[in-house]
Amino acid sequence: MKQSDLIMYGCVIIGAGNGLMIDQAFPGVLIGLGAGYLLQQVIFSSLEFL
Repeated sequence: MKQSDLIMYGCVIIGAGNGLMIDQAFPGVLIGLGAGYLLQQVIFSSLEFL
């Protein structure tokens, strides 16, 4: 498992937890997936420039 996958999985789990608080888990998962993808792109693209 790569480090980038851990970021994605963590964001999905957090999104699902937030979605369960408003009784809509699936939209929370999708938001977490999108946020995880954005974080992954920002973190690993900034590491390329170093």
